[in-house]
Amino acid sequence: MASVLATIEGMIAVVWHFWLGLILLVVGGLAVVQLVVGYVAKVSAMKYPNRRQRNAQK
Repeated sequence: MASVLATIEGMIAVVWHFWLGLILLVVGGLAVVQLVVGYVAKVSAMKYPNRRQRNAQK
């Protein structure tokens, strides 16, 4: 009996899963970067408020 990878459907499934995994890896990495940047922006905004935030505190 032939291996699953020896068929065209098996080879397409392997390639499809590779690209799907790669896309999920990139999206997950971007989500982590966005989370870190958002956290740093929020923390630094409290330490260094802009003009509108300073006027709202008065």
